[in-house]
Amino acid sequence: MTTFAGPTDTSAAPVRVLLADDETMMRAGVRAILAADPGVEVVAEAGDGRQAVELTLGHRPDVALLDIRMPRLDGLAAAEELRRVAPGTAVVMLTTFSEDEYIERALGAGVSGFLLKSGDPRELIAGVRAAAGGAACLSPEIARRVLDRLGAGRMSRAAEARTALEPLTGREREVVALVGAGLSNAEIAARLYVVEGTVKAHVSAVLGRLELRNRVQLAILAYEAGLVADTSRSSTSG
Repeated sequence: MTTFAGPTDTSAAPVRVLLADDETMMRAGVRAILAADPGVEVVAEAGDGRQAVELTLGHRPDVALLDIRMPRLDGLAAAEELRRVAPGTAVVMLTTFSEDEYIERALGAGVSGFLLKSGDPRELIAGVRAAAGGAACLSPEIARRVLDRLGAGRMSRAAEARTALEPLTGREREVVALVGAGLSNAEIAARLYVVEGTVKAHVSAVLGRLELRNRVQLAILAYEAGLVADTSRSSTSG
């Protein structure tokens, strides 16, 4: 489940990012990576979760990039609060391989994705830009670990996912597949030759029908069901 974006559109407004990490050196490194993209602007930095919430309310960034382990208020608690007080800000968690136990709680908090601290810098930038565009962003390594954690039997999980998607129409399945591939609503609309409002309606309907909380959960389901590989095929259903 990749989220690599195309070339930066320098005519568009930059993606405004709040960065929160209690480790100064780590924060400086992530800031330097984001600063390399002229389409991304770090508008505020926080050293703990409480400060991250306060600065988000003050700056209203497009994306809040949060470390999981922080003092005063950890990243997951901050994410849960931001979903309530700043729903217009997408929340992306920065994580390490040793923090698998937080994945399910983060999904419940409605985060837009997970990115590895040790991942490819291009993946970090692409993930931030994808989240700002309304897409789910999961690094491939995190996607695999999410699936492993959500069920011991991959074959049974795949069967369950395919069964869950059976009631969907052909067009809804195409939308789900493209969500799983990390596309935003605008990108899905362009791919399917429909207006963005139609895509939003499909995503909302599918989330409600499948009783899912957010696009990340939907992306995981698409990945489990094997739909993501189908996104390269052309679409003709209505």
